[in-house]
Amino acid sequence: MGPLTSKTKKGNLVRASVAALGLAAWAAFPLAHVIASHAGPKTGQSVDWPMYGGQAANDHSSSLFQINRQNVGKLRMVWAFDTGEKGGLETSPLAIGRVLYAYTSSQKVIALDAKSGRLLWKFDSGIAGTGPMRGLAYWTNGKQSRLLAGVMNFLYALDPATGKPIRSFGEDGRIDLRKGLGRDYRLQSLAITTPGTVYKNLIIMGAMEPETHPAPLGDIRAFDVRTGKLVWRFRTIPRPGEFGYNTWPKGAWKTAGSANNWAGMTVDTRRGIVYVPTGSAVFDFYGGDRIGDDLFADTLLALDATTGKRLWYFQGVHHDIWDRDFPAAPALLTVEHDGKRIDAVAQTTKQGYVYLFNRVTGQSLFPIEERKYPASTVPGEVAALTQPLPTAPKPYARQLLTADMLTNRTPEAHAWAEKKFKTFRSDGQFVPLSLDRQTIVFPGFDGGAEWGGPAVDPSTGVIYINSNEMAWTGGLVRSKAAASQGEKIYRNQCGLCHGPDRSGSPPTFPSLMGIDKRMTTEQIASKIHQGGGRMPPFPNVNGSDLVALLDYLKNGPQMHSAKTAVQAETGPTRAPGSDQGSGGYSFTGYRRFLDPDGYPAIATPWGTLNAIDLNTGKYLWKVPLGEYPALAAKGMTNTGSENYGGPVVTAGGLLFIGATAYDKTFRAFNSRTGALLWKGDLPAPGVATPATYMVDGKQYVVIAAAGSKVDKVPLEGFYIAFALP
Repeated sequence: MGPLTSKTKKGNLVRASVAALGLAAWAAFPLAHVIASHAGPKTGQSVDWPMYGGQAANDHSSSLFQINRQNVGKLRMVWAFDTGEKGGLETSPLAIGRVLYAYTSSQKVIALDAKSGRLLWKFDSGIAGTGPMRGLAYWTNGKQSRLLAGVMNFLYALDPATGKPIRSFGEDGRIDLRKGLGRDYRLQSLAITTPGTVYKNLIIMGAMEPETHPAPLGDIRAFDVRTGKLVWRFRTIPRPGEFGYNTWPKGAWKTAGSANNWAGMTVDTRRGIVYVPTGSAVFDFYGGDRIGDDLFADTLLALDATTGKRLWYFQGVHHDIWDRDFPAAPALLTVEHDGKRIDAVAQTTKQGYVYLFNRVTGQSLFPIEERKYPASTVPGEVAALTQPLPTAPKPYARQLLTADMLTNRTPEAHAWAEKKFKTFRSDGQFVPLSLDRQTIVFPGFDGGAEWGGPAVDPSTGVIYINSNEMAWTGGLVRSKAAASQGEKIYRNQCGLCHGPDRSGSPPTFPSLMGIDKRMTTEQIASKIHQGGGRMPPFPNVNGSDLVALLDYLKNGPQMHSAKTAVQAETGPTRAPGSDQGSGGYSFTGYRRFLDPDGYPAIATPWGTLNAIDLNTGKYLWKVPLGEYPALAAKGMTNTGSENYGGPVVTAGGLLFIGATAYDKTFRAFNSRTGALLWKGDLPAPGVATPATYMVDGKQYVVIAAAGSKVDKVPLEGFYIAFALP
């Protein structure tokens, strides 16, 4: 497939011919203070978007101002590239020289002409990538260059000019990140979602890991970008004699897993410090086998980027039993604080808070209070007594759902929500899940802030954060003795997302009831081993265990015949910890609090965009982000919606963002006031972070548009470029 082609009805948008790409006269630009703080491009110049997050500071900012507040209304599509594949597409592309580097939905790497969208080359590893891939990494020493591309558990080094693997890297051009974690690598479930971080001649890597036992150790590792050899590692689950070991039960590192970096990292290239946010340890919602604070899960780590030595750390959630991973790489900026200019690092969270630290010392620039929370009532669980919350800035997402905050979309929807709400426990953040009823988690399991990350204007110290405003519920149930091996495996590996009864929580977590009517046994087995979307691969489920699980998925909780069309395959036995469920308790599943029509059962806004001055901790503005087209057609506009993918801020005084999961719209806001200045149609949701760059003196803004996780039918994936006439 190539530029400006489409098979979809919505594709009429992208069939338009590409207009002439000659230089446009730059509009007069009155923001003198902004222009003065940026050198700005010269006529005919090219300006790259060379790394994930735009710059080493990961601030999603650009010095370009050709497109600005005064002329953004003239912005139009100038090219579109149809990947020819259906499915999610969350990639923020790189723009280097005259080339755009990106992914397709199945994790093929592509290089496009940055001016026209013409395909230059495509790299197909032969592996069908099934999960999200959000970007690539690029390294050069001025003489040589490499494109570091993840495909599932493999990290490839590609020649940026040809897309061919560099065979001297790793094992014939790639590294298998499952190896070297101290366990049988063939049984490890691990996939790259966010690109690694380049520092000098190192590529520093994390990866996505399962939310259930067994899970790999979440070690942070740095590899030589030329040879692929391991240079250093930092263990996020400490071993005996290492700092933090006493925050876990004795010997926990042998069976514990995750505490991994899946959200990406940020490096201070001048100081040689890499900032690494980590996620929760398994099992997500019951920690009876990991009593203690569990360092370094849910932690922002500051490491020496050359050696991996720990410099400072901040744990955002002690003994996490709510899946409160740090969801995105932090952003670097400089702020005015107590009359001094301080280099800082800002970290967003799912729970709706942003933390701000001195980049060198780790000292918080706003006071942090350790607030007390209730004890767990679940036998064997010991919740943390306190959790650390900043006193400023105030949270960008609502923290406590009360009866007066329920939907008023219709009287019927309100009456339903009111009745349902009375069955829930709603006591705010960090309330341990219980056995007797569902607990409101608000902000929900998807945040607050999510993986798209924030944008920061380096000239002002203002941070821009898009946030979800969704209520979810969760709970635990006692697990009855499994009637079969298949049921036992289902509980350990699948029940977290699809629920103890296989009913799931559609559309995000589909029901597995009647799955044999929708997929063949071979297809189900392939999905188990390869994963897809949010689902990680489960290579540890094989042989007789695979046969038993397939039988359970098809026949449910009964005595099973263990007869399936797939024969028990030979291979390694189960990984350590695979029999270690969740202390005899199962998670009831991820459940959105939705009304009978499928809309949020709470009052709007359902998604917001926020501007916070980090010099003072004060909000400058907050606006709803996103709409539901069916409601907007009836006059219910500006509701906000779920949003995934982050913003980009430019010296032209603009904030560009797609992210909205339903309305297929790309937006530009006035970064100073939050006023909406422009909207562009997309062929599918732009659930990705855009990139902006300049080639031959012309500024482009590009965003990926493809089916999102809320789409019932997969949509084709495009890259859409906008520019001035």
